[in-house]
Amino acid sequence: MSIAIIFTNKSPDTWVETLKKHLPETEVEVYPDIKNFNAVTFALCWKPENGILAKFPNLKVIHSVGAAVDHIIKTQKINETQTICRIVDENLSNDMFEFLLAAILNHIKNLAVYQSQKVNQNWQPQTYKTFKDITVSILGVGNIGSFVAEKLAVLGFNVKGWALNEKEIAGVSTFAGDKKLVPFLTGTDILINILPVTSQTENIINNEMLSQINKGGYFINVGRGEHLVEEDLTAVLNSGKLSGALLDVFKTEPLPTEHPFWKHPKIIITPHIASITNIKSAAFLVIENYQNHLNGLPLKHTLSLTKGY
Repeated sequence: MSIAIIFTNKSPDTWVETLKKHLPETEVEVYPDIKNFNAVTFALCWKPENGILAKFPNLKVIHSVGAAVDHIIKTQKINETQTICRIVDENLSNDMFEFLLAAILNHIKNLAVYQSQKVNQNWQPQTYKTFKDITVSILGVGNIGSFVAEKLAVLGFNVKGWALNEKEIAGVSTFAGDKKLVPFLTGTDILINILPVTSQTENIINNEMLSQINKGGYFINVGRGEHLVEEDLTAVLNSGKLSGALLDVFKTEPLPTEHPFWKHPKIIITPHIASITNIKSAAFLVIENYQNHLNGLPLKHTLSLTKGY
């Protein structure tokens, strides 16, 4: 048995070093340099090329190196003998919280406005808001979203959370299902998307949704680019309904140089860095799952193919 690392646009070097250190008797190979495709039963993946896993006839476990698995289920044909796992790590959740807190503070304290004013040497104080003045609504309160929601509530924000299924989060008003989207959105000052991508959530963030949040509201996307109807966001921003947006994820990454988001004055772009897998901590989960796989024990953080997450 061996482990294959299959990455696109991500260096495998640290993963190889870490896995070989902790699994010295295991063959760890990086695609396409695989000696024996039949020997691979465990694959560590990030954005594998379309259909590439079909080359491994005895593959049993497909492990994402991130919290997301859409990059696997959208590009590969998964059979009933295979299990998909993902990274669930408190470091990922905390990093996401810190990023979102920075984004919120940048918005409510007008730091981006002052940066643009600096270009023209324009000294013009702005009215700012405090935590208790702001209602933050989070689309997607799974492991990471619920962690962020609870942390923001502790700080004093008014926090709402929405998911497909019922959730209970301390200090957070929660909503579930399509019928609860309107009350969830009502009164929203900052809308944050942390949803997984499924057939139910693709293009969920559209003109109808964005138009329901408060005038002057703000949108932050750290979920996936597939959630957003890009033309609708541009239209709502241009109408003056929204004051701005911060986008960390996009349908095409890296974002093409000709994309209109680059030049839109109300959009801040970050290069998919809101929360990056900490290899040191995530590797122990991967190693544990590999050992459980060898010993016929249950795997951690497996994917439900029916739900898509």
